[in-house]
Amino acid sequence: MKTTISQVSQYTGKEVTIGAWIANKRSSGKIAFLQLRDGTGFMQGVVVKAEVSEEIFQKAKSVTQETSVYVTGIIREDERSPFGFEMGVTNVEVIHEAVDYPITPKEHGTEFLMDHRHLWLRSKRQHSVMKIRNEIIRATYEFFNKEGFAKVDPPILTGSAPEGTSELFHTKYFDEDAYLSQSGQLYMEAAAMALGKVFSFGPTFRAEKSKTRRHLIEFWMIEPEMAFYEFEDNLIVQENYVSFIVQSVLENCRLELGVLGRDTEKLEKIKAPFPRITYDEALKMLHEKGFDDIKWGDDFGAPHETAIAESFDMPVFITHYPTSLKPFYMQPAKDREDVVLCADLIAPEGYGEIIGGSERIHDQELLKQRLEEHGLENEAYKWYLELRKYGSVPHSGFGLGLERTVAWISGVEHVRESIPFPRLLNRLYP
Repeated sequence: MKTTISQVSQYTGKEVTIGAWIANKRSSGKIAFLQLRDGTGFMQGVVVKAEVSEEIFQKAKSVTQETSVYVTGIIREDERSPFGFEMGVTNVEVIHEAVDYPITPKEHGTEFLMDHRHLWLRSKRQHSVMKIRNEIIRATYEFFNKEGFAKVDPPILTGSAPEGTSELFHTKYFDEDAYLSQSGQLYMEAAAMALGKVFSFGPTFRAEKSKTRRHLIEFWMIEPEMAFYEFEDNLIVQENYVSFIVQSVLENCRLELGVLGRDTEKLEKIKAPFPRITYDEALKMLHEKGFDDIKWGDDFGAPHETAIAESFDMPVFITHYPTSLKPFYMQPAKDREDVVLCADLIAPEGYGEIIGGSERIHDQELLKQRLEEHGLENEAYKWYLELRKYGSVPHSGFGLGLERTVAWISGVEHVRESIPFPRLLNRLYP
């Protein structure tokens, strides 16, 4: 009977065959211990010399790291293992022998590991991060489908920019200028006017020359947009969504969180509602913490966001930023023209902003004015303005950066580990 490591609990006491790779091995005279991985998980195979032929035992002792094999044996429970099961091996069939595998159990530098990212993904740590990433994606679809959202795919090649062109990758689109998308938001607003509640999930690109642990050149965004949703409605969707994905990871990825050494008690506290503070309150908090140089109208950097997050054990919304700091499409507050109805959601433990969102301007004349103030050509945004010409309604949306969210929930320090093949300022390989 062929099966996978993730399914062996169904076969306790039975003999099965698993296609796997040798992640590691050790032997002590009369027993060989094979650390098996098959993509679905990791499990130990135990080969006892007295229970197999000499040929099988010698094969088990000599098999090299990352050699691919078919391993046959009896599944049994093992309380000492975090996985809970092991295999009593009866046969080992080598499929392909790996020679001089470059990533050994010793320590390797980050650059070396990044140069071998295509192989580093096989490690137990990286496997765990990718499984958590996959669970967040799965839970995202579950949440929005359950809430009545329609999935819409905005274009990656665009003729205009939602936040200006300074950090966009430029390309030629036959005889026109085009850009790699930095956000699908404008198109999602159009989709919301047709379908009510929509979300997208796709790659976005920022030509930002940043080397921090929070930044990637190419990353993935989840971008919901909702017709007839005002500012407070938007915040409620965000906190419910983030709570849902965190609790889904806790429920379905306990083993992976354990491999990463993640403090799950911190994650168990992540349940809506989340605290809210205004930009003005955040500024006062920073002054009290000794950040005397920052003044009203300055944007918050990583140290400021971290300092604010230290006062909370849950994600915190910072709302009502100065108009001058935010993109052209954000709705001004009713009682203050100098701030907009926006919020950044700051993750705990120093992971920074994971969501940016706002109520969108729904008045055509005000939007025209804002486009002019930002020096953006009205012609390129003609279709976007027409959304306000034909049955405009209040609407809101947000964007969640997947990689920062994966990094926070899994507890890894750098976002380069939260995406399969990271694109960094000086890295386009592999």
